[in-house]
Amino acid sequence: MQVTRTAKVLGSTILIVVIAAALYLRFLSPDLLRVATNYSAKIVCSSVFISGRDADDVLKIDVQAPGHPILRYVTVDVDQEENTVSAQMFGFAAPAVAQHRTGLGCTNRHHVALSDATVPAMQSSGSGIWPEGQEVVPRQNPEIESVLSDEDLLGQGYRAVVIVQNGRIIGETYADGFSAQTPLLGWSMTKTVTAALIGTLIQSGELSLDDDLTEVFNNWQEDNRAEITVSDMLAMTSGLTWNEGYGSVSDVTRMLYLTDDMAEFAATNPTEAAPNSFFNYSSGTSTMLSRVWQDKLGEAALLYPQTILFAPLGMTSATLETDASDTFVGSSYMYATARDWARFGLFLLQDGVWDGQRILPEGYVDWMFEPVETSEGLYARGHLWREASGDRPPFEDAVWLRGHDGQSMAIFPSRDLVIVRLGLTPSRVGYSSLPLAKAVISALGDT
Repeated sequence: MQVTRTAKVLGSTILIVVIAAALYLRFLSPDLLRVATNYSAKIVCSSVFISGRDADDVLKIDVQAPGHPILRYVTVDVDQEENTVSAQMFGFAAPAVAQHRTGLGCTNRHHVALSDATVPAMQSSGSGIWPEGQEVVPRQNPEIESVLSDEDLLGQGYRAVVIVQNGRIIGETYADGFSAQTPLLGWSMTKTVTAALIGTLIQSGELSLDDDLTEVFNNWQEDNRAEITVSDMLAMTSGLTWNEGYGSVSDVTRMLYLTDDMAEFAATNPTEAAPNSFFNYSSGTSTMLSRVWQDKLGEAALLYPQTILFAPLGMTSATLETDASDTFVGSSYMYATARDWARFGLFLLQDGVWDGQRILPEGYVDWMFEPVETSEGLYARGHLWREASGDRPPFEDAVWLRGHDGQSMAIFPSRDLVIVRLGLTPSRVGYSSLPLAKAVISALGDT
């Protein structure tokens, strides 16, 4: 009898503990679990509704295979009618939802409902040779063909490579399952697009590099953050504290996956040094800059990237995504085909001029390419890198757009050359796109 009673008590205790743990995980989930499920919902949502990919493939290949081991316990459910993706840990814990809106991509929903805002789809580029249209003349250089067939140069997990010289695509290749029509995530390459959008408002006279941010972030007037300028923010020398670490709960993962208003979250960080005194790479900086330029335009802001940049350049596949407050996540979330990313690179090569129209101020692109002294010369003022991935010294006159998991775009002004490389290549692989760029240059010879 005593043994039976003890067993019952023990069983009841275990049951209570299990129920309590389940309730905790369901309703008071640890932040790491919530980061994992919101990340999973967001990536699957964008890949399904923007890129047209299979949800199960995205979960396994893009989320679970390269990511934190805890992601293996995430499950997702796609609701095509509601345009949502739901994710849970262990089948019940840390529930997360990402919702797709036309023209604005996918957004994690937390404590607020999303607005009804949408942006109309852009019309595809007209007929003709790229970049005016989508036709590409078959490549003629066997040396370029050889480079684009070399898997070591393309790197593990590559998905698209496009080479542009003298304003034309001279070579491109795509991995199985991807094509010239597949929009791909640029991750932090998006930061340079944000810098260009800032430049368009400088061109129109609505912003200045010397402007402070107190009009947008009012509480900055009360301390030394009032001294921070748009120029400081673009150069990543604001002096604000920020932890850009991935793989755990840090400033950047908390902003991207646990926050409805990302710019407001980033703006709460204090300074740790005077502006322009040290370099600190920060995705929060780029997202705050999105809020800065959007506030200048008010209700017209959501359509502005299409109107001022994407449509004029023929980047009809481009989708710049927002957070739940309708602020563009200008640090991380733009999808576009590799050819459209290449159009953006060509636009920078042309000093911010497209089809005879000046979109960026004269000299602004040169300013964007200038090195930031406090970065030891490895970062440039317009949300750009001057090295591929740690190479020292920087190679030739190249500047690089770089993004998480192996995204890159190399721009060589002296060679009139752009090389776009997109894929899923975790940093632990140790891949650098510099050997690819060097091989392309060697194949081109003196042309």
